Amino acid sequence: MENVLRLLIVLGGTLAVTIAIGWAIDRGLRYWSARHPKTPIPGLLRRVQLPLQLFLGFAALRMTYPLADLNLRQDTVILSVLATMVTMSAVWLVVRIADAIADGLLNTYSRRARDPRRVRQLNTQFTLIRRIASTVLAIATAAIAMLVLFPGLRVLGTSLLASAGIIGIIAGVAAQSTLSNLMAGLQIAFGDSVKIGDTVVVEGEMGTVEEITLSFLTVRIWDDRRLTMPVSYFNSKPYENWSKGGNEMTGTVYLHLDHSTPVAELRAHLYEYLSDHPDWDGRSWNLLVTDSTPTGIEVRASMTARDPDAVWSLRCAVREKLIGWLNENYPGALPRLGALDGLDAPAR
Repeated sequence: MENVLRLLIVLGGTLAVTIAIGWAIDRGLRYWSARHPKTPIPGLLRRVQLPLQLFLGFAALRMTYPLADLNLRQDTVILSVLATMVTMSAVWLVVRIADAIADGLLNTYSRRARDPRRVRQLNTQFTLIRRIASTVLAIATAAIAMLVLFPGLRVLGTSLLASAGIIGIIAGVAAQSTLSNLMAGLQIAFGDSVKIGDTVVVEGEMGTVEEITLSFLTVRIWDDRRLTMPVSYFNSKPYENWSKGGNEMTGTVYLHLDHSTPVAELRAHLYEYLSDHPDWDGRSWNLLVTDSTPTGIEVRASMTARDPDAVWSLRCAVREKLIGWLNENYPGALPRLGALDGLDAPAR
């Protein structure tokens, strides 16, 4: 009974102290965030509350467990497990702190920077660097737990190291695709080909790069579907990046009209419509006859906008407006398929 009571006192006291310390740290971060609302780091650091509680709890249990004086045969195993949990929670805590600091710095820089391309590039680099660091820390933690905290696994670790050359060759042959994606992910992270937030056209689908990992890249298509592709695709095949070199774009609208179309009036109406449209940035516009066939003409209207989303909306609006204006004022300028078919039909 005395051993059980001592164990409850040690465990209960340890948990109470760690919970109190975690609560005090969280209150301090809340106070810091309230006093400095423009600084995002205190609020971001509150994400570390769970790993911090686990780290403090396991560390305190590791130190206070001998005070329970249980004298069990499994004491060595229990201490090794507690040490492993301390190490794992410490790694988790470090990763969460690094994530919070990186997000805070990125948010601060994004508010001050005038170049959105640089912000997207830093966001991509931070994301992939954090994933690489998390993977390396996880592998290192597992290795420490196996080779240091559990002496019985040292023979296994030595055997694995002795056969590392053969395993490396086999793994390299079997994981060529994975390794190529890994290298492609590193090239994307430190290159300038594609970044998180870029508007791209891949496999005939237009969307925004939503996530980049070491293996896959996710594109959010305009209708909210997600297109997931291996990152090696972006180093081996051509694709369109509408955000590279600046966000400004030129949109085009093609219309197939009759020869009687009043092109000059249509051009004047286009300029009048663009002048009042919020998506037109005012840089340039034009309306030209780009082709002529025996059955009609091809008219191309071009206009500029501040970003890919605006140019898409502007193209749709201009196409609808020009067709509506012609249908209302010059209906004969619009082609009639029935009339064309009648011209091609043989006379009876």
